[in-house]
Amino acid sequence: MNVVWGLLIVVAFTAVTVTVMLLVRRTAPVGGYFSDGDRAAGVFGVLATGFSVLLGFIIFLAFQSYDGSRAGAATEATIVAEMTQTAQFMPADVSGPLTGQLVCYARSVAGSEWDAVDAGTLGEAVNPWGARMFLTIKGVQPKTATEQSAYDRWMDQTTQRQEARDARLHSASGIIPVPLWIGLGLLSLALFGFMLFFADSGERALTQGVLMGTVTMVITVLMLLVVFFNHPYGSGIGTLRPTSMQRTLTLMDTQLHVVGITVDPPCDARGVAS
Repeated sequence: MNVVWGLLIVVAFTAVTVTVMLLVRRTAPVGGYFSDGDRAAGVFGVLATGFSVLLGFIIFLAFQSYDGSRAGAATEATIVAEMTQTAQFMPADVSGPLTGQLVCYARSVAGSEWDAVDAGTLGEAVNPWGARMFLTIKGVQPKTATEQSAYDRWMDQTTQRQEARDARLHSASGIIPVPLWIGLGLLSLALFGFMLFFADSGERALTQGVLMGTVTMVITVLMLLVVFFNHPYGSGIGTLRPTSMQRTLTLMDTQLHVVGITVDPPCDARGVAS
């Protein structure tokens, strides 16, 4: 989420609730609507504590998903770099094609696939270059011990790469179900409504505004954190970016250049088949 939009949302919600509080204050009795303020404050404390514990737990779980996606992206990039080395020990007729398809896979992850994740349009689509690599290696018959070892290693790395990709995409479509969003919304409204009963025409307007504004700001910021961790992809501060895979692409180019291997990837710079 963009930080500017987040600040605007916080300011807007705070302004609305403070305005409502001051409007209710005009007709509120002196001392507020509660005859026993201490008892009302105790009830509000219970409501606020329960809401905070629930929201904190959700943020913790959402952050775990965010961190899992970040770790999955880094692991996937590392495995792709390792597979580039493994491909050089495969039979000569598939070594070149596999290397080119690996480059296209990395470009696709950092390019067209990442854009689809940002837009929420990836769905259940598989990476096309993963499928092409499977078709390329499907008919391989290793003839030497080195080729057999490389073949076995490639299959293990393919499984690891897919698991890392699944971890990276775990939070792409959001992990918080709709009923939980509805519950959080209703609890937030209940807290705001309860706060209105603390309106007191005997208190200064500034005090009443700060009372409502502080509670609104805290709840809104926490809810925005949930929204951010629920969909951590994008271009804002702290969002997940394909940095690891872009670094791997640079590393792959360097390694291939050093060993004198020339590769002509069958795709453009964004991993789209050419």
